[in-house]
Amino acid sequence: MIRLERITKTFPGVKSLDAVDFEANAGEIHALVGENGAGKSTLIKVIAGAHRPDAGTIHYDGTERRWASPRQAKEAGIHVIYQELVLFPELSVAENICLGAAPRTALGAIDRRSMREKAAEVLARLGHELDPAAPVRTLSVADRQMVEIAKALVGRTRLLILDEPTAVVSGREADLLFERISKLRDEGVCVVYISHRLEEVFRIADRVTVIKDGRIVGAHRTADLDRDRLVAMMVGRQLDDIYPPKKPPPLDSAPVLSVRNIRMPPRVRDVSFDLHAGEVLGLAGLVGAGRSELAHALFGSMTKESGTIALGGRAFNTPTPRGAIERGMGFLTEDRKAEGLLMLLDTAANISAPVLPEFTRGPVLDRAAEIRAARDEIARFRIAVPGPQSGVRTLSGGNQQKVLFARWARACHRVLVLDEPTRGVDVGAKVEIYGIVRTLADEGVGILVISSELPELLGLCSRILVMREGAIAGEVSGDAIDETAIMHLAALGERRAA
Repeated sequence: MIRLERITKTFPGVKSLDAVDFEANAGEIHALVGENGAGKSTLIKVIAGAHRPDAGTIHYDGTERRWASPRQAKEAGIHVIYQELVLFPELSVAENICLGAAPRTALGAIDRRSMREKAAEVLARLGHELDPAAPVRTLSVADRQMVEIAKALVGRTRLLILDEPTAVVSGREADLLFERISKLRDEGVCVVYISHRLEEVFRIADRVTVIKDGRIVGAHRTADLDRDRLVAMMVGRQLDDIYPPKKPPPLDSAPVLSVRNIRMPPRVRDVSFDLHAGEVLGLAGLVGAGRSELAHALFGSMTKESGTIALGGRAFNTPTPRGAIERGMGFLTEDRKAEGLLMLLDTAANISAPVLPEFTRGPVLDRAAEIRAARDEIARFRIAVPGPQSGVRTLSGGNQQKVLFARWARACHRVLVLDEPTRGVDVGAKVEIYGIVRTLADEGVGILVISSELPELLGLCSRILVMREGAIAGEVSGDAIDETAIMHLAALGERRAA
C-alpha cells in the first residue's frame, strides 16, 4: 500500500530522516516504534503530505506520488489520527464525522437527516453505537476517539495512521479500540500504529519497524521478536542494561515512612506498611485498586478518613501538601500535565516551585538565583532543553518528567512517591529515569513506586506490595518476585499454591 525509498528530510541543524526505507501493506497492522526524536513523527508527516522529503520516493498503491499538500494525500485515502484529537466539541457527532463531506439537498443545503444516517452507518461499521445528534463535548475520550476514526472512514480511508492512540484511554476502552482496529485490518485497510507501549505492539501488530536517530534499524514480523530484542533494537543496548542493579531493602533501619490502617472510602479501606531510607518499594495492583488514592492521602492532596502516618519518625496525621514538602516528602503524580507541571511557566519556575522561599529575598523573587539553580538541575538530570527559561510545554514527555524529578529531588530528602513515573515516555527516557530513581535511593531517599508496568516494578524493586480492593493483599520480595505471583495477589487476593 505504501512504500518509501531512501527518504531524507533535514531541518536546520538536524537530519530527521536519513535514507529511510519503509513499507506497509493493505490488510496489515504495522507498528512503528522508536524513542522520542527518532523520526517517527517526521516519517508519518512525509507519508501524509505535511512534509516534503528532500530526497527519496513515495510509492502509494503501486504508483509513485509527490504530495502537494495533506489534502491531496487525504483525498487519496491517507488519514492520520494524532494523539491530540482534532474535533469540534460544540458540533454534533454527525457534523464532526461528515465535516467537509456532508450530503446536500437538491437546493445545496446540508441534508441533516442523511448526514445523521451516514454517520450512524459508519459508526455501525466500527461496531460502535453513538447518538449522531449528540454534541461531541458530551462524549467520553474513548467515544471521541471513535468519532475521529469514523471521520477517516467517510472518505474511504485506505491507509490509517494512529499516533499513540491509547495515550488517552485504557482498560476496556483500549480493548474496544483494538477490536475496531483489527476489524479495519480485516477489511483491507493498511494501519500504521505508533506506540511506546510495547505490550500493545505484540498484541495487535503483524509487523514492526524500528527507527532510531532517523534511520531504520530493522523491520520484522512481530511473531519473530520478543520484548527483550525489540527494546534492544530501540535503545541500542540489551534489556539487562536497562535497570540499574537492585539492592536489598534496608529493613534493619528505622522506617522513614510508617503507615498504619489508612482508610479513605471507597477506594482505600485498610493499608499499613513501612518504607525505609534508601529503599525502592513497589506498589502493584489492578486499575481501581486504590493505589493513586493512597498516594494522594499520604501527600495530603486527598483527605484520609482515619489511620496514622509517621514521617521521619514524627507523627504526620493531618497531612497537607505544604506540610509534606516541609517534612521532606515529594509526590510525582500520574498526570504530569494536569497535576504536575505548570505548563505556562518556564523550566526554572517549574523546578523551583515547591522551594520558592529558597529564592526569595523578602517579598522579591531572586530570579537570577532561580535560573542558576535550574541550570545545575538541568545538567544533573540531563534535561534536553535550550535553557532554564524555555517553556516546559515544548519538551518531550521524557524531558517533562525529568523536570519533575529535578523539582522533587531538590525539595524532598526523606520520601518520594512516584505514581506511574514513566507513563507516556519512550524507552530511552525510561532508562534515564530508572537511573535517577536508583541514584536518589542511594542518597538515602525512601521511594514508593506505583506502576501498572510489572516489568518496571520487577526491575526496580526488591520488595513489592500488592493492593486489591483498597487493601494490601500481600507482599512479594527476593526470589519470590515474579509477574505471576503479583497478578495472583492482585486478581484473587491470595498467594498462588506452591
